[in-house]
Amino acid sequence: MPFLPGFLTPSRSVPVTRWRSESRWSSKPSTLAILIIGLWIFGTGEALLIIADLGVGPWTVFAQGLNVRTGLSIGTTTFIISVVVLLAWIPLKERPGLGTIANAIVIATALQVMSTILPHPTNTVVKFLVVIAGVACVGIGSGLYLTTNLGPGPRDGMMTGIHFRTGWPVARVRLGIEIGALTVGWFLGGTVGIGTVLFAVLVGPFVAYGLKAVGVLARAKTVIETDEEPELDA
Repeated sequence: MPFLPGFLTPSRSVPVTRWRSESRWSSKPSTLAILIIGLWIFGTGEALLIIADLGVGPWTVFAQGLNVRTGLSIGTTTFIISVVVLLAWIPLKERPGLGTIANAIVIATALQVMSTILPHPTNTVVKFLVVIAGVACVGIGSGLYLTTNLGPGPRDGMMTGIHFRTGWPVARVRLGIEIGALTVGWFLGGTVGIGTVLFAVLVGPFVAYGLKAVGVLARAKTVIETDEEPELDA
């Protein structure tokens, strides 16, 4: 919306920050720290969704649906989904990196730790606020770790891959992916709650605003081109 100040408009792409790594398999300590912090915040957001007890994220609904249909454990179905999503990277020409590996390790650890130590709300209004806070954490965490250029996780790799190949806005791409996973999971028999719906609808805009906030704080350039890699800030 052109009448809004620039800092209030969501990012349409991934900002080019000063800490952006030139290689997905090597990193300065500061870049690695930003990666880990971003992933930990992301995992904390997922933990907040769990403790709110109003419905999990669309991809967990998808995993639950596969669990119902196949009888496999939730961990196994989650792994299968991750492998399939990673295979989808091939036509998108997306590349893995340290961030791809760290994504699985740090987010899982943060999810386990934070869902254990955070108090579980009992008031309905507070539960809704916790869901919003959880989605906001996912957006901020994504904004931090995606700008390190150390490789996205499976879902974010699909998001950025589609974005760079098509030029579609990040928020629109992420919204489509989340709603797609949610719909398939629900038809397969996964459990859907109001928190699930809120996550699916809000995660795209929150990721876009998370990227915008990081870009503003870092005084970064914004990637608009879709046919080449962005140049590193001087």
